Amino acid sequence: MADTVAASAPATAPAQASPKKAKSSGKKPRAKPAHPRTSEMVSSAIKSLKERGGSSLQAIKKYIAANYKVDPEKFAPFIKKYLKAAVASGELLCRRRAKVPLDLSS
Repeated sequence: MADTVAASAPATAPAQASPKKAKSSGKKPRAKPAHPRTSEMVSSAIKSLKERGGSSLQAIKKYIAANYKVDPEKFAPFIKKYLKAAVASGELLCRRRAKVPLDLSS
């Protein structure tokens, strides 16, 4: 009888230790930004600037700073990243520095 009590005691001890309280991470959920996505801001800037030769990065930053509550210096890497991705995907055309390899074989 002592053997059964001793054997059951260690089995219940880990079972009691496993249901621990969930630790609160202390992190607050992220608040939604007051401005739209970078892609939307840049595309609206390009459309509204209506420059025939294309809009410069400086002009896009100036438009975004004037129309949205965004610091252009802090937001510049995001704008550059979006522009590079959009040119690579073909969504935007880079008119000034477009280096297209020519097929001279034909």
